[in-house]
Amino acid sequence: MELTILHLYPDCMSLYGEYANVAVLRRHLEAMGVSVTVRAAGLDDAPDFTGAGFVYMGAGTERGQKWALAALLPHAQTLRELLDDGTPALFTGNAMELLGRSVTDKAGKVWPCLALADFATVETDRRTPEDVIAHTALWEEPAVGFMNKCSHTTGVTAPLFDRLTLGEGNEGERGPEGYVRGNLFATHLTGPVLVKNPAFTRLLLTRIFQHEGWTLPESLPVLSYEEEAYQVTLQELSRRAGN
Repeated sequence: MELTILHLYPDCMSLYGEYANVAVLRRHLEAMGVSVTVRAAGLDDAPDFTGAGFVYMGAGTERGQKWALAALLPHAQTLRELLDDGTPALFTGNAMELLGRSVTDKAGKVWPCLALADFATVETDRRTPEDVIAHTALWEEPAVGFMNKCSHTTGVTAPLFDRLTLGEGNEGERGPEGYVRGNLFATHLTGPVLVKNPAFTRLLLTRIFQHEGWTLPESLPVLSYEEEAYQVTLQELSRRAGN
């Protein structure tokens, strides 16, 4: 079993150690007997989508986001075809915003985006750095993490997280957050989201195996320190949220 992970623009879209999302996914896949190749596409590269079995893009500064957008726009149709075929993908932080129709920056300039989803984002003067507890129907445990955004995203009809008990949703405090369509997952959560949320990692592993047509092992790899770290983080954030 062989899989290629396409990592889009790690040179400008990799804040808060987000390379770790690719690293942890690779480590789990290799523990399941999969030979993994990570193919990075920089700003000066034409992304090679050929044979990609998973696509990832992390968060960047507002300027870095616009650089990534300019680089990826010419390849929007190829990316759409890959996602429509069910290839699993994860976009974190403000990379999520590029999937929508547009981003309006603080100066009022409208940046047309990939139009892979029917939502739009408006940047604001208010930056929101805060911890998050989020709930989804896709797995049982609450998700934990951190986001640092200065935007509102409206028009999301299929959020990844139904509600937040701590943190800023797409449009406001504790509302629905992120976006999901088939095997495409997106969230404003930044940093090593998969390291912090073993259940999310297991979901992605399952979707990868299903898409590749591989037989899923009876039990997925469990790294004890990840589970322990998750429980400690959840307990601490739950105290802050008053739960």
